[in-house]
Amino acid sequence: MIEVRWHGRGGQGAKTASHVLAVAYLKEDKSVQAFPEYGPERSGAPMLAYTRVDDRPIRRHCAVTQPDIVVVLDPSLTREVPVTSGLKAEGKLLLNVVADSEAEEAVRTYPGKVLGVTADQLAKEAGTRFPNVVLLGAYAGWVGAPSLDHLQEALIEVMGHLPAKAKDASVRAMAAGYAAGERGRADV
Repeated sequence: MIEVRWHGRGGQGAKTASHVLAVAYLKEDKSVQAFPEYGPERSGAPMLAYTRVDDRPIRRHCAVTQPDIVVVLDPSLTREVPVTSGLKAEGKLLLNVVADSEAEEAVRTYPGKVLGVTADQLAKEAGTRFPNVVLLGAYAGWVGAPSLDHLQEALIEVMGHLPAKAKDASVRAMAAGYAAGERGRADV
């Protein structure tokens, strides 16, 4: 089983990212779970979301306390929340970073694999303001699954209510993240 913990702030799309990832894996015939965990329910407050993926039915229905992968949507959370808490020693930490120095700091404090992606910048270049779609792409490119096609199909399915311009920008942002993730996988 692969367990992913998403760290974000209310309104940044951690819940949506968790859901899109689950739908993409479902398209690849995997068993999935995706659910959020809220603290104070307000915009900007730290929150968690989880995704579980397995080849067999998933019977566990609790928070992910020992994730294989942690994805951090907001760079400031690394100073406020213990994002690596419970992360397996051989796990992966995917960070939205402003500069490479933030990723370097994470490498010094976490012994596993770390990939820093300038998700805010890549999202802006693609025409959106949400780093979650960039980090979804980066996740898939780094991990090697789900496929970019399935991820983009899942995004369109989940975000079907958005105007075409917003969906197109999100698809471009996801592809940029996927390329960054593939570069990260090649560097390992």
